[in-house]
Amino acid sequence: MSKNQLIGIDLFAGAGGLSLGAEQAGIKVKYAIENEKNAAETYRTNHKKTILIEKDISCVNLSEISVDREECILFGGAPCQGFSSSNRRTNNKNNPKNWLYLEFLRILNGIWPSYFVFENVTGLLNLDSGAFFKKILSDFESIGYKCTCSVLNAADFGVPQNRKRLFIVGSRRGNVYNLSSSKKRRKVTVAEAFHDLPELSNGAFIDAVPYSCRADSTYAKKMRGNQDICTGHLVSKNAQYVIDRYQYIEPGENWAAIPAELMMNYRDRSRCHTGIYYRLRPDEPSLVIGNYRKNMLIHPYENRGLSVREAARLQSFPDRYVFKGTLGFQQQQVGNAVPPLLAKHVFKTITDNI
Repeated sequence: MSKNQLIGIDLFAGAGGLSLGAEQAGIKVKYAIENEKNAAETYRTNHKKTILIEKDISCVNLSEISVDREECILFGGAPCQGFSSSNRRTNNKNNPKNWLYLEFLRILNGIWPSYFVFENVTGLLNLDSGAFFKKILSDFESIGYKCTCSVLNAADFGVPQNRKRLFIVGSRRGNVYNLSSSKKRRKVTVAEAFHDLPELSNGAFIDAVPYSCRADSTYAKKMRGNQDICTGHLVSKNAQYVIDRYQYIEPGENWAAIPAELMMNYRDRSRCHTGIYYRLRPDEPSLVIGNYRKNMLIHPYENRGLSVREAARLQSFPDRYVFKGTLGFQQQQVGNAVPPLLAKHVFKTITDNI
């Protein structure tokens, strides 16, 4: 079987980061399942040849999916709010979202494809002292899959962001994969990612804008392609008191650099985590963007938050990729996505070893 024969099914597809990475690795994504209407619109806009099943995954019948199991790879990541280490209040096995992996397992068991990729946050490893992760692994192995588990940092695979994700790769053929890269590559910086993007103001809301200059970094050229104009130059409008705080923060600093008298609305500012009011360093990869609006993540040079396009560049979405919905939904889609270049590495490791 050649890699061109692999047919993909994307569960919990979101905006399509995993699908895009799979396509870049030579996989034809035939089906995707996504219930949230804004993410579904984004997916449909960018993956026109994929059959999108827009419904709750628990309502999806296996008869809706027609593939040759021998040529199939199933992939996806159940919503990760319940696994996230930043979500301490609901980070436990009783969170119903933690059991959505059973829907992944149901479809996996029903289709029984040659391969699968299960992706999630690294917090899954520690949930319930590791017992929950062991159960998931045991469930996959019990239906006939040899599993390889790896924690990968997107920055090691050409993404300008330090973002660690857990991948479980399963093979019905007994394959074992080395997903870690022995090749040392120079990490892409925020400055390289943002180089040719336009200057914007707080609350900027002009979607399509020309580039500011020619792309002179390899990464910017890759993201830009042949486009002269790209979309997503949308920035949350922060209150003036928030903007006043920004001016005290240098690249690599966070809320701790803000004078105490400007943080009086925080009951105990010492409880702020390190990502709050963090100004990106231009000479390094970004920290995890996640919910970058809520965290007040700051542009490296300008006193404002990040635009949708800037966040998409930090995630390795090409500039042709269009996000749909209100600004808040677009920000959420970008922050929740799997970086396509990271996904490409995982899928290419599989297709190169068939």
